[in-house]
Amino acid sequence: MTGVTISDNQVRRLAHEVGHELIARRDRKAVEHRRRQLEPRTAVVPVAVVVEVDGGRIRTRAAGAGPGVHEAQNKEDKVACLATLSGPTFATDPCPEPPESFRCPRRVRRLVQQMKGPAGEVAPPETVDESTPPVPAGEPEGAERWSPTRLVRTCVASLEGSTAFGPMMAAEAQERRFYEAPRRAFVADGQAYNWTIWRGYFGAFEPIVDFLHAVCYVFSSAAAVSPDEASGWSQYVAWMRACWQGRVGEVLTELDQWQARLGEPPPGEAATAEERRDPRRVVAHARTYLGNNRDRVAYPRYRRNGLPTTSSLVESLVGEINARVKSTQKHWTRPDGAESILQLRAAVLSQDDRLPRFFAERPGSSFRKRDTLCHKSEGATAQTVA
Repeated sequence: MTGVTISDNQVRRLAHEVGHELIARRDRKAVEHRRRQLEPRTAVVPVAVVVEVDGGRIRTRAAGAGPGVHEAQNKEDKVACLATLSGPTFATDPCPEPPESFRCPRRVRRLVQQMKGPAGEVAPPETVDESTPPVPAGEPEGAERWSPTRLVRTCVASLEGSTAFGPMMAAEAQERRFYEAPRRAFVADGQAYNWTIWRGYFGAFEPIVDFLHAVCYVFSSAAAVSPDEASGWSQYVAWMRACWQGRVGEVLTELDQWQARLGEPPPGEAATAEERRDPRRVVAHARTYLGNNRDRVAYPRYRRNGLPTTSSLVESLVGEINARVKSTQKHWTRPDGAESILQLRAAVLSQDDRLPRFFAERPGSSFRKRDTLCHKSEGATAQTVA
């Protein structure tokens, strides 16, 4: 656009320089949050908000080992989506029956495949672009929309563990006044560290386990205990409807009966795909998942309160981040190279113009007066006032 030639190395150096500055700003805000010194950056208190968290995988290589990829490792990158919402509340459940998308065999099978379900299904080969989100949960044809609408999304991403990532999320939520919102939700899958973050920083938010993951578990279990595909589909629909209507206890009772009939799974982790498809393991995994999260599956109440029941927002966000940082050819230098690029990607995907604002406030920006000019201006103003 400018006709100025910039080398690849210069772009790379500047990108990591800005990324490290964003890391320093992010960490400083987390400290200010802990010390109760962080000020909100908006005057408006949102009506409804959701915090969603998920993880992806990013390829990394050792630093300082010369050209090429050395000591390659896959590292988990944690991603949080913080979104304001718009939508009504209801006196009764606005959608007591599951949407058609969960009763279509083709769509459900595709959903389970995309989410790499727990029953030992073989995941499709990894592709360069993983930005396609899972199949969404839509409303029936012609029905009034009941699910909330996303307004403004911001993003937090890091390779740090949950102990450090929780304060980052909390600082972002405080700056956006999420803790003051009348309706608050925290949505995640069943990973233990997600709920550790919830207990530590978002305990006043409604805890909601992602319905899409529950669908994967009941679908896999129904297929594992049924003699044929038709009966497996019928069993899935019955269990899925029970979960949708908040009757997870009934599903757990039936799974307990199936576990007693099949026997307990063999000790140890499954080493092969065939072992992972063992019906005893599949049913045991579903029982554990639903049992551990039975207090987070009150989906009728969530719908009445105008809150989301799936983690589709963060699933989609993870895909958008992966589209930039993940492919078979990309190995980011750990930890600095990977962490700095995640900050840039998170800033680009946040819908609050944070990257333009950062450059406008950055020392040396053409949009900001030099300190010397500011001092001269302040001195002249002081003399005029005097």
